[in-house]
Amino acid sequence: MDKERRKILSSLMAVSFGAVMLPVAGKLKANDKKDSSNKMFLQDELFYNHFSLGTNPKPVLPKGLKPGSKMAVIAPASHAAIWELRNLMTAMKQLGIELEIGETIKNYKVDYRYFSAPDEVRSKELMNYFERNDIDAIMTVRGGYGVMRILDMLDFDVISQNPKIIIGFSDITALLNAVYKKSNIVTFHGPVGVSSFNTFSINSFKDVLFSNGNFKPLVYKDSNIKMLFPGKATGRLVGGNLTMLSSTLGSPYEIDTEGALLFFEEVSEDPYKLDRMLTQLEISNKLDKCVGIMFGSYPTLDKKYYFYPNLSYTAREVIESRLKKFKIPAVIGIPVGHLASQWTLPIGVKAELDANKGILTILEPAVS
Repeated sequence: MDKERRKILSSLMAVSFGAVMLPVAGKLKANDKKDSSNKMFLQDELFYNHFSLGTNPKPVLPKGLKPGSKMAVIAPASHAAIWELRNLMTAMKQLGIELEIGETIKNYKVDYRYFSAPDEVRSKELMNYFERNDIDAIMTVRGGYGVMRILDMLDFDVISQNPKIIIGFSDITALLNAVYKKSNIVTFHGPVGVSSFNTFSINSFKDVLFSNGNFKPLVYKDSNIKMLFPGKATGRLVGGNLTMLSSTLGSPYEIDTEGALLFFEEVSEDPYKLDRMLTQLEISNKLDKCVGIMFGSYPTLDKKYYFYPNLSYTAREVIESRLKKFKIPAVIGIPVGHLASQWTLPIGVKAELDANKGILTILEPAVS
């Protein structure tokens, strides 16, 4: 983005911010002495009005987990066998969470190939668990492929009337961002049913999803996080798997990055494919609207690939070249997605990235 364009956008943002701020400021002044909590509420509303710029209002928080909560485990994309859930079962038992295994897991047939079940069955099961009052959360069993095929079959109005935790990663990115965008419910990028559920992952899962009524900002840091561009940025978290984010562009479910802290994760993709997807997001005007960007830990970050007639760029070189140009706070190496140890990140809540220190802070609760 050239300097002149930035100047124009800055002016427009200032006008937009002032238009939102003036009536709120007047209301705050009248009520300052009466109710300080109202002041905090209005400040929160101001944040979402300013950064969303007419898109999602402040999102609805699903009910948090606690011992005795019931979680459904389903396969809205590819299949997983019961035995692959042994780590999940052990971890949830320790946390006091009851599990119900969905029919898309129990009744898989080889005829379904890379799907867990036909599209109609997968979409119906998901809607059923959203509507059931005895279910507090929905965990997807794995990504793979297939969730995009059921998005048009979902009733997002019904989902909005039944807010509850839904969590997963990889192919599930399309579902998480669709529910957030269409139903305005905070969703969660985190472990799936076949994940390792080691201590690192369980602690993050619990910190974000369990409700204790005494929220304190969650400070996330990791020694593998490296700065790409310095600075601090505050915005709402959105993101997920890079392949899925680029695949939904141009659809009603494409990601909204206005004023967002955008995070990506990916695994085993050649550098030229990363380049293509990041370029696709760039020319779709998704990257220049962000306030900050975070790329996940990549297992082959510095691997040299052959690409006729010479070697390709490395994944690190691609990511740096595509992201540094925006001159906004950016890091690489956050532990999300296809890793044994991963953070649970709430999509739609306010967070701060300190790229200089490699620290991400979740600034508000993600569950009620």
